[in-house]
Amino acid sequence: MPIKTILVPLDGTEGAQLVLDAACAVAQHLAAHIEVLHVRADSKNAVPLLGEGMSGAMIEEMIDLAEKEAMSRAQKARAMFEEACQRLSLPVVDNPPGPNGPSAAWVDETGREDEVTAKRGRLADLIVVARPTPDSDVTFRMTLNAAIRETGRPVLVIPPGGAKVAGHKVAIAWNGSHESSRAVRLAMTFVESAEEVFILTAEGGGTRACAASQLARYLSWHGIAAKTRTFEIADRAGGEDLLKECKEVGADLLIMGAYTQSRVRTLILGGVTSHVLGHADLPVVMAR
Repeated sequence: MPIKTILVPLDGTEGAQLVLDAACAVAQHLAAHIEVLHVRADSKNAVPLLGEGMSGAMIEEMIDLAEKEAMSRAQKARAMFEEACQRLSLPVVDNPPGPNGPSAAWVDETGREDEVTAKRGRLADLIVVARPTPDSDVTFRMTLNAAIRETGRPVLVIPPGGAKVAGHKVAIAWNGSHESSRAVRLAMTFVESAEEVFILTAEGGGTRACAASQLARYLSWHGIAAKTRTFEIADRAGGEDLLKECKEVGADLLIMGAYTQSRVRTLILGGVTSHVLGHADLPVVMAR
């Protein structure tokens, strides 16, 4: 599946610039159209229990502060967008067909960022978001969760500090699940353009080593000669081991299915997806 449209939720915070830069680099590499989305928070949501235990003056003050904060973030996000378009010579195009090369568009909506991202993400070939940090707020995590769980599209997660999405050495975390299969299919553009592809399979947890060779055989029909590696996990979920394998093979991009384990196993042992979202220092493409 070719990647022709990329959605980037941009909240105007300091870390948003790194995500925008990564998304623009991918758009340039794939000659894709990038839609930069800024969602303004509805100021009325600043007072969830409107009027309860608060005076009219207090409510008005809270709404006014929320509106000023929303305006400030919108201005910062728009400035980031315009600077990137100028710096990278990206033409601003609202409707297809675009130019024979990368292009960009600005979208400004009011509402909840997670809900708007889910709605618009279903009509994008790729969604680019930042990996959460311990300091990330609830809204940030809700948007990431909505992109992964509610769009059916691949999500490119950029680590804190930014990262160049080179895709020269691509690692695929494979356990034969539905989610892993979708991740490979939806991210095939990155797999086909890679110089080296590694299939990483964990022995244990219901996955057999032969699963890696089965995927390698499938990829060979697409002209891709993938190398297979099997690693063992003990009583942990395997997220730490997976990232260690990525580092050993020198991967600069990881492709994986998201939330492939049962809820019970995740609660007891922890989840691979959660560990990767909390610790990965390389870009990760996730799909569910």
